[in-house]
Amino acid sequence: MAEVTVSELAKSVGATEERLLKQMQEAGLPHTSADAPVSAEEKQVLLNFLKSSHGEQAAAPKKITLKRKTTTTLKTGSGTGRKTVNVEVRKKRTYVKRAETEEQEAELDTSALQKAEEELAAAEKAAAERARAEQEAAEAEAKAKAEEEAKAKQEAEAAAKAEAEAKAAEEAAAEPEKAEEPVEAKPEPKPEAKPAPKPEPAPIRSSYVDDIEAMRIAAMERRKKENEREAAELEEKKARVEAERARLEQEQKDRAEKAKQAPAADTTAGAAAKPSLRRKQEATTEDRDDDEPRKRRSRRGKSGPKKSSKTSLYDAALEAFETEDEKRSTRSLSRPTLKVKNTHGFKKPTGKQVYEVQLGETITVGDLAKQLNIKAGELIKRLMKMGEMVTINQSLDRDTASLIVEEMGHTVVLRSENELEEKLVAQSQDVEGEEVSRAPVVTVMGHVDHGKTSLLDYIRKTKVASGEAGGITQHIGAYRVKTSQGEIAFLDTPGHAAFTAMRARGAKATDVVILVVAADDGVMPQTEEAVAHSKAAGVPLVVAINKCDKESADPDRVKNELAAKDVIPEDWGGDTQFIEVSAHTGQGIDELLEAVSLQSEMLELKAKVSVPASGVVIESRLEKGRGVVATLLVQNGELKRGDIVLAGQSYGRVRAMTNELGKSVKEAGPSTPVELLGLDTTPNAGDEFLVVADERKAREVAEQRADKERRERMQRQQAAKLENMFADMEAGEKKVLPVVIKADVRGSLEAILSALAEIGNEEVSVNVVSSGVGGIAENDINLALTSGAIVIGFNTRADVAARKLAETESVEIRYYSVIYNLLDEVKQALSGMLDPELREEIVGIAQVRDVFRSPKFGAIAGCMVTEGTVHRNKPIRVLRDNVVIYQGELESLRRFKDDVQEVRNGMECGIGVKDYNDVKAGDQIEVYDIVKVAREL
Repeated sequence: MAEVTVSELAKSVGATEERLLKQMQEAGLPHTSADAPVSAEEKQVLLNFLKSSHGEQAAAPKKITLKRKTTTTLKTGSGTGRKTVNVEVRKKRTYVKRAETEEQEAELDTSALQKAEEELAAAEKAAAERARAEQEAAEAEAKAKAEEEAKAKQEAEAAAKAEAEAKAAEEAAAEPEKAEEPVEAKPEPKPEAKPAPKPEPAPIRSSYVDDIEAMRIAAMERRKKENEREAAELEEKKARVEAERARLEQEQKDRAEKAKQAPAADTTAGAAAKPSLRRKQEATTEDRDDDEPRKRRSRRGKSGPKKSSKTSLYDAALEAFETEDEKRSTRSLSRPTLKVKNTHGFKKPTGKQVYEVQLGETITVGDLAKQLNIKAGELIKRLMKMGEMVTINQSLDRDTASLIVEEMGHTVVLRSENELEEKLVAQSQDVEGEEVSRAPVVTVMGHVDHGKTSLLDYIRKTKVASGEAGGITQHIGAYRVKTSQGEIAFLDTPGHAAFTAMRARGAKATDVVILVVAADDGVMPQTEEAVAHSKAAGVPLVVAINKCDKESADPDRVKNELAAKDVIPEDWGGDTQFIEVSAHTGQGIDELLEAVSLQSEMLELKAKVSVPASGVVIESRLEKGRGVVATLLVQNGELKRGDIVLAGQSYGRVRAMTNELGKSVKEAGPSTPVELLGLDTTPNAGDEFLVVADERKAREVAEQRADKERRERMQRQQAAKLENMFADMEAGEKKVLPVVIKADVRGSLEAILSALAEIGNEEVSVNVVSSGVGGIAENDINLALTSGAIVIGFNTRADVAARKLAETESVEIRYYSVIYNLLDEVKQALSGMLDPELREEIVGIAQVRDVFRSPKFGAIAGCMVTEGTVHRNKPIRVLRDNVVIYQGELESLRRFKDDVQEVRNGMECGIGVKDYNDVKAGDQIEVYDIVKVAREL
């Protein structure tokens, strides 16, 4: 290796020159300047010093592992089914230094010697125990033999004594003085107790004892032979152990001498490692990663390259490793491995983890469990203990969630769910801009058919009312009109009762309200409602008494009726301007516009320009080919093409804008109604809109609003289900008319839905399966088919595919263009679903003149029909003193002897009352009929 200077070495290792010089001085190297040369030996000395200071050993590695991977190819099959399979063989070898092997062998020899000594000690101990057991057995045998001899001697003495007694008894039997009976009785035991057979067992016992003695002697001889054999084996083991101990001592001496003669270890480990690998092929141990590769190699050995022996395989592996770069290989072999302490990095927390849980108005059980860092099942268990039966997707209110969080020892952080929305609105409102005067927004309100649209048509010089279905307005029309008094933005609201929500939105979005009242019709319900809406919104009123050109016009009547509603004319001392106009002749139109301008000047209307636009959604609809079309009223700022608009749950970029005349515009200022394209969904009429700078935030706010509305709807539905469950069970099943509604614009759809929700009672109701804006599609027909609903299209039509499917499946589609026609027919359908009302009608009365007894029918009342007609098959009542005493039916009705079906007034007849025989003269029999009367809502 070429010599380098201290500064070059510092740059290569990434250290400062001062630090490197300090380390070299600590290692004992004579380097004091950055230009001093550093040789390879000095580098090694410095490296060894640094390793030793870090606690590492600088010695050469004890072993090295070589890995080799060979890949071969097998071809199987023939023709189209021929396949090529790649076979990969991985081999791993570990080479160990001889010193380490010899130490292991020495350890093995020592352990073998210790094991042999232990076996020898165990054998000696077993031999001693066996000798002690034999001695105890011999003593026990001798003792038993002595006892047997003593017992045999006692038995022989007893036999001799018994023989002597028997002999004395025979002598006594020969005397004549003995009685005959005792003489006969005594000889009986003689044969039993004869002494002759008793001496005979002695020789038998003697032979038995001899056999036992012979067996004992044979066993002793066998045991003696075994002891001699075991003693010989023990001596042989002792000799082997001694020889092994001597061999080990000699080997240890040889190794010690060899170690003394061996030269000191070289400072460079690479020079010693490479020859040692060459010399120590005998110490090579072949290793495998696991058993499976060994089996796989044995199965596929034929296809792989064959090796003649382990030595050749080792040589090939060594050459493969050394041919790349011998110097790099030598340096890598000499580099010691880095030893890392095997300790786990996890530390057990010293205290309980307290989390800050963010809680909004509601939170689901799953989200709360994630914030608490526990499983949802455990949280549900705790809630059940508190009496809350919940599921993982169920929402919890803020109070319940706060209780469970505090009970578990965590911290509650309350936050508003509308935080992002409020921040976005605040950012859009913080923009400063120049305030200028703006045109007033005027809303025309009044009862249906009082001439609101006709009045606005005269002002705009257009004919809008003639294009409306039924001649009545059913949309909110937004127009900007240039008048002699300046520009005015007009909002034309519908006057039908179903459009209450539209009138309320119009009152909120306006500056001045023109209340149109027909001079020949007076104040009507929607007129009163318009007054209430304008007062609730705090908007000033200007009353236009229309149709003053008619002969039947009575303006004073209108003033009187409005004065009763606290709308006092100016000429009566009030603050409301009353203008008599005629939309047909144009009478009073200029005075009306002047009054509106005066009212707006008093309000001093201002708006900012050159700021992001904000305002309100007037109307929205879905058009084929154009998508979502929304009518917006800009109240502040300027709306430009390309702006990102957030309106309720809808958002999007403005792709195109048109005014009320259909002309394209690039920007719209305050008090300007425009139609725009580009929103993703139809916003609800009345939603506020604003222009935001970030589309991502707009999407997040829209999704958050939709999610919040969905959660609230689910909570309402669940509460309604729980509240009405038992009520429905008690009242019986409620009849429901399912409908699918499609409308042209969002405002009309909302009006229809609110009107349908009010139709019905506790017996029948309307269930809106689905509703939307746009044409009737095939999906709507399929939904109506599955739910058994009728399809209602308001100013919309079904496409060809939907019509064919409806005809095939017999799904009813009804089209409407006037809202009260739709509501009337729905009411008729619901009325037909009501159970009919049952009424009783008296059809005849018969006076009982006398009572006859019949064996077949019992009591037969002879009657005279005084009113109506008595019928045979109709129910009857029996009255006594005008009090009902029985109610049932007739069993027989006869005139003379003939059965008849009816008897008219003034004729006599015989009546048999079924299951009642207490009929008396003077009673009345009343015949009545039950009539079903259709009910209406």
